[in-house]
Amino acid sequence: MPHSRPLHALTTAVLVAAVVLGPAHLAAASTPTQDLPTADQLKAALLTVDDVGPGYTEVPTASSSPSPGENPSPASGCDALSALINMHADATPTPGSPHVEVELDGEDGNPMVTENLTAEDAGKLTTDFNTATDAFRTCRQITFNAGTEDSVSFTVAPVTLGDRPDAPAVRLDGTLAGVQLNAYIGIERFGTVAMVFGYFQRQDDGSQEASFQYRTAVAKAERTLGATAGTNTPPTLPTTAQSAAV
Repeated sequence: MPHSRPLHALTTAVLVAAVVLGPAHLAAASTPTQDLPTADQLKAALLTVDDVGPGYTEVPTASSSPSPGENPSPASGCDALSALINMHADATPTPGSPHVEVELDGEDGNPMVTENLTAEDAGKLTTDFNTATDAFRTCRQITFNAGTEDSVSFTVAPVTLGDRPDAPAVRLDGTLAGVQLNAYIGIERFGTVAMVFGYFQRQDDGSQEASFQYRTAVAKAERTLGATAGTNTPPTLPTTAQSAAV
Protein backbone atom coordinates (compact mmCIF):
# COMPACT_ATOMS: atom_id res chain seq x y z
CA MET A 1 0.00 0.00 0.00
CA PRO A 2 2.65 2.53 -1.07
CA HIS A 3 0.34 5.54 -1.28
CA SER A 4 -0.21 5.50 2.48
CA ARG A 5 3.49 5.34 3.40
CA PRO A 6 4.25 9.11 3.31
CA LEU A 7 1.32 9.93 5.59
CA HIS A 8 2.13 6.96 7.80
CA ALA A 9 5.70 8.21 8.27
CA LEU A 10 4.61 11.84 8.68
CA THR A 11 2.30 10.86 11.52
CA THR A 12 5.27 9.34 13.31
CA ALA A 13 7.59 12.23 12.68
CA VAL A 14 5.33 15.04 13.79
CA LEU A 15 4.03 13.29 16.90
CA VAL A 16 7.53 12.38 17.98
CA ALA A 17 8.84 15.89 17.41
CA ALA A 18 5.97 17.50 19.25
CA VAL A 19 5.87 15.52 22.45
CA VAL A 20 9.58 15.12 23.05
CA LEU A 21 10.73 18.72 22.97
CA GLY A 22 7.79 20.90 23.90
CA PRO A 23 8.62 24.53 23.05
CA ALA A 24 12.38 23.87 23.38
CA HIS A 25 13.36 25.51 20.10
CA LEU A 26 11.93 28.84 21.24
CA ALA A 27 14.45 29.10 24.06
CA ALA A 28 17.68 30.96 23.43
CA ALA A 29 20.59 28.59 23.04
CA SER A 30 22.63 28.59 26.21
CA THR A 31 25.19 26.54 28.09
CA PRO A 32 23.38 23.82 30.11
CA THR A 33 23.44 24.36 33.87
CA GLN A 34 24.32 20.70 34.41
CA ASP A 35 26.16 17.94 32.59
CA LEU A 36 23.95 16.23 30.02
CA PRO A 37 24.46 12.98 28.13
CA THR A 38 26.09 13.52 24.76
CA ALA A 39 24.44 12.56 21.48
CA ASP A 40 26.74 9.52 21.31
CA GLN A 41 25.68 8.43 24.81
CA LEU A 42 22.03 8.87 23.90
CA LYS A 43 22.54 6.88 20.71
CA ALA A 44 23.87 3.95 22.74
CA ALA A 45 20.52 3.87 24.58
CA LEU A 46 18.40 3.73 21.40
CA LEU A 47 16.74 0.55 20.22
CA THR A 48 18.49 -1.38 17.45
CA VAL A 49 17.39 -4.20 15.16
CA ASP A 50 19.07 -6.59 17.59
CA ASP A 51 16.78 -5.35 20.38
CA VAL A 52 13.42 -5.51 18.59
CA GLY A 53 13.77 -8.96 17.05
CA PRO A 54 13.98 -10.54 13.57
CA GLY A 55 12.30 -9.01 10.54
CA TYR A 56 13.15 -5.37 11.25
CA THR A 57 15.54 -3.08 9.39
CA GLU A 58 16.81 0.36 10.36
CA VAL A 59 15.56 3.14 8.09
CA PRO A 60 17.51 6.41 7.69
CA THR A 61 15.28 8.95 9.43
CA ALA A 62 16.04 11.63 6.86
CA SER A 63 14.29 9.52 4.22
CA SER A 64 10.96 9.48 6.01
CA SER A 65 10.80 12.71 8.01
CA PRO A 66 9.46 15.88 6.40
CA SER A 67 11.98 18.65 5.80
CA PRO A 68 11.60 21.88 7.80
CA GLY A 69 9.03 24.07 6.09
CA GLU A 70 7.82 21.25 3.83
CA ASN A 71 4.44 21.08 5.52
CA PRO A 72 4.23 23.81 8.19
CA SER A 73 0.73 22.91 9.43
CA PRO A 74 0.38 19.13 9.30
CA ALA A 75 -2.06 18.73 12.20
CA SER A 76 -5.47 20.00 13.21
CA GLY A 77 -7.81 19.21 16.06
CA CYS A 78 -6.63 18.76 19.66
CA ASP A 79 -5.58 22.40 19.82
CA ALA A 80 -2.80 21.99 22.40
CA LEU A 81 -1.17 19.01 20.70
CA SER A 82 -1.65 20.41 17.21
CA ALA A 83 0.03 23.65 18.30
CA LEU A 84 3.09 21.72 19.45
CA ILE A 85 3.20 19.62 16.28
CA ASN A 86 2.81 22.57 13.94
CA MET A 87 5.37 24.54 15.96
CA HIS A 88 7.96 21.82 15.41
CA ALA A 89 7.23 21.14 11.76
CA ASP A 90 9.53 24.06 10.90
CA ALA A 91 12.01 23.82 13.79
CA THR A 92 15.25 22.17 14.77
CA PRO A 93 16.55 21.23 18.24
CA THR A 94 18.81 23.74 19.98
CA PRO A 95 22.54 23.02 20.38
CA GLY A 96 22.05 22.71 24.14
CA SER A 97 19.67 19.76 23.73
CA PRO A 98 21.40 16.64 22.31
CA HIS A 99 18.91 14.62 20.29
CA VAL A 100 18.96 11.21 18.56
CA GLU A 101 16.30 9.12 16.86
CA VAL A 102 15.79 5.80 15.16
CA GLU A 103 13.16 4.17 12.93
CA LEU A 104 12.96 0.39 12.69
CA ASP A 105 10.61 -1.04 10.07
CA GLY A 106 9.11 -4.45 9.59
CA GLU A 107 8.51 -5.82 6.11
CA ASP A 108 6.99 -3.16 3.83
CA GLY A 109 7.08 -0.70 6.75
CA ASN A 110 4.64 -2.72 8.84
CA PRO A 111 4.94 -2.52 11.76
CA MET A 112 7.14 0.52 12.39
CA VAL A 113 8.94 1.29 15.66
CA THR A 114 10.36 4.75 16.36
CA GLU A 115 12.26 6.13 19.32
CA ASN A 116 13.59 9.61 20.09
CA LEU A 117 15.83 10.60 23.00
CA THR A 118 16.52 14.23 23.92
CA ALA A 119 18.59 15.61 26.80
CA GLU A 120 17.72 18.92 28.49
CA ASP A 121 18.40 20.74 31.72
CA ALA A 122 16.21 19.03 34.36
CA GLY A 123 14.09 22.09 35.16
CA LYS A 124 13.43 22.88 31.52
CA LEU A 125 12.69 19.26 30.74
CA THR A 126 10.13 19.17 33.55
CA THR A 127 8.33 22.16 32.04
CA ASP A 128 8.46 20.77 28.50
CA PHE A 129 7.46 17.28 29.61
CA ASN A 130 4.47 18.57 31.60
CA THR A 131 3.32 20.72 28.68
CA ALA A 132 3.52 17.79 26.29
CA THR A 133 1.88 15.43 28.79
CA ASP A 134 -1.10 17.75 29.26
CA ALA A 135 -1.52 18.09 25.50
CA PHE A 136 -1.25 14.34 25.14
CA ARG A 137 -3.85 13.53 27.77
CA THR A 138 -6.47 16.02 26.61
CA CYS A 139 -6.43 14.92 22.95
CA ARG A 140 -9.33 12.78 21.70
CA GLN A 141 -9.15 13.24 17.92
CA ILE A 142 -6.46 14.65 15.63
CA THR A 143 -6.13 14.94 11.86
CA PHE A 144 -2.89 14.77 9.88
CA ASN A 145 -2.36 16.10 6.37
CA ALA A 146 0.69 15.05 4.36
CA GLY A 147 0.53 18.05 2.07
CA THR A 148 -1.46 16.08 -0.48
CA GLU A 149 -5.14 15.24 -0.90
CA ASP A 150 -4.66 12.42 1.60
CA SER A 151 -5.43 13.07 5.26
CA VAL A 152 -6.37 10.84 8.14
CA SER A 153 -8.17 11.50 11.40
CA PHE A 154 -7.21 9.45 14.42
CA THR A 155 -9.29 8.87 17.53
CA VAL A 156 -7.03 9.12 20.57
CA ALA A 157 -7.41 7.25 23.87
CA PRO A 158 -5.12 6.92 26.91
CA VAL A 159 -3.46 3.52 27.44
CA THR A 160 -0.80 1.93 29.63
CA LEU A 161 2.12 0.58 27.60
CA GLY A 162 4.67 -0.31 30.26
CA ASP A 163 5.00 -1.01 33.95
CA ARG A 164 4.27 2.56 35.09
CA PRO A 165 0.54 3.42 34.91
CA ASP A 166 1.48 7.12 35.22
CA ALA A 167 3.68 7.08 32.13
CA PRO A 168 1.77 9.04 29.45
CA ALA A 169 0.73 6.91 26.49
CA VAL A 170 -2.05 6.96 23.92
CA ARG A 171 -3.57 4.74 21.28
CA LEU A 172 -4.53 6.19 17.89
CA ASP A 173 -6.97 4.57 15.44
CA GLY A 174 -7.76 5.77 11.94
CA THR A 175 -8.51 4.64 8.39
CA LEU A 176 -6.97 5.71 5.10
CA ALA A 177 -8.44 4.51 1.79
CA GLY A 178 -10.18 1.69 3.66
CA VAL A 179 -6.95 0.55 5.34
CA GLN A 180 -6.90 0.38 9.12
CA LEU A 181 -4.09 2.40 10.76
CA ASN A 182 -3.21 1.97 14.41
CA ALA A 183 -0.55 3.56 16.58
CA TYR A 184 0.70 3.56 20.15
CA ILE A 185 2.73 6.50 21.41
CA GLY A 186 4.42 6.68 24.82
CA ILE A 187 6.59 9.32 26.48
CA GLU A 188 8.91 8.80 29.42
CA ARG A 189 11.68 10.63 31.21
CA PHE A 190 14.95 9.43 32.68
CA GLY A 191 16.14 12.37 34.77
CA THR A 192 17.45 14.81 32.16
CA VAL A 193 16.51 12.63 29.17
CA ALA A 194 13.09 12.44 27.52
CA MET A 195 12.03 9.45 25.43
CA VAL A 196 9.26 9.29 22.85
CA PHE A 197 8.32 5.83 21.62
CA GLY A 198 6.08 5.15 18.64
CA TYR A 199 4.62 1.90 17.31
CA PHE A 200 2.60 1.96 14.05
CA GLN A 201 0.85 -0.84 12.22
CA ARG A 202 -1.62 -1.46 9.40
CA GLN A 203 -4.58 -3.81 9.41
CA ASP A 204 -4.02 -4.69 13.07
CA ASP A 205 -4.90 -3.04 16.36
CA GLY A 206 -3.32 -5.39 18.88
CA SER A 207 -1.28 -3.84 21.69
CA GLN A 208 0.86 -6.82 22.77
CA GLU A 209 3.78 -6.18 20.42
CA ALA A 210 3.66 -2.42 21.00
CA SER A 211 3.83 -2.97 24.77
CA PHE A 212 6.70 -5.45 24.39
CA GLN A 213 8.77 -3.06 22.29
CA TYR A 214 8.01 -0.12 24.61
CA ARG A 215 9.16 -2.11 27.64
CA THR A 216 12.29 -3.10 25.73
CA ALA A 217 13.02 0.56 24.97
CA VAL A 218 12.50 1.62 28.60
CA ALA A 219 14.65 -1.20 29.96
CA LYS A 220 17.51 -0.39 27.56
CA ALA A 221 17.36 3.32 28.37
CA GLU A 222 17.40 2.62 32.11
CA ARG A 223 20.31 0.20 31.76
CA THR A 224 22.38 2.35 29.40
CA LEU A 225 21.73 5.77 30.93
CA GLY A 226 21.82 4.64 34.53
CA ALA A 227 18.55 6.41 35.34
CA THR A 228 15.18 5.09 36.49
CA ALA A 229 12.12 5.80 34.36
CA GLY A 230 9.83 8.44 35.81
CA THR A 231 12.39 10.08 38.10
CA ASN A 232 14.05 13.49 38.04
CA THR A 233 17.44 12.07 39.04
CA PRO A 234 19.99 12.70 36.25
CA PRO A 235 21.67 9.77 34.51
CA THR A 236 24.85 8.42 36.11
CA LEU A 237 26.83 8.33 32.88
CA PRO A 238 30.37 9.76 33.10
CA THR A 239 30.84 13.28 31.84
CA THR A 240 32.70 13.91 28.60
CA ALA A 241 35.79 14.94 30.55
CA GLN A 242 35.70 11.79 32.67
CA SER A 243 35.24 9.60 29.60
CA ALA A 244 38.23 11.21 27.92
CA ALA A 245 40.38 10.61 30.99
CA VAL A 246 39.66 6.88 31.09
